[in-house]
Amino acid sequence: MNNFRNLLIWQKSMALVTGIYNSTKAFPKEETFGLTSQIRKCAISIPSNIAEGFGRDSNKEYLRFLNISVGSLFELQTQLEIAKNISYLTTEQFNKQYEDSREVERMLISFVNKIKERK
Repeated sequence: MNNFRNLLIWQKSMALVTGIYNSTKAFPKEETFGLTSQIRKCAISIPSNIAEGFGRDSNKEYLRFLNISVGSLFELQTQLEIAKNISYLTTEQFNKQYEDSREVERMLISFVNKIKERK
């Protein structure tokens, strides 16, 4: 594969970012530089690190960036839970975003394991 855009995991994580942006549009204005910003940064970090790692010279470096993506994903899941708990997200919005994030999580973990097997 010669382009990170061809990776299904990158495509799914990009769709997750779009969903996150749409879900956080209605957050209170006082959260613009708080939870809204933090959630969006985590979401953006996932496909960004997948892409950056793809461009690296070694599997070791690629794994490092994929692991950063996993960490950002777990941070995102935690923040989505917080947003639901304080009623910034409806249960329906939370369930959709959380399930989308879980799909990306499963794919990322599987991808990391495949890269590890190549070593």
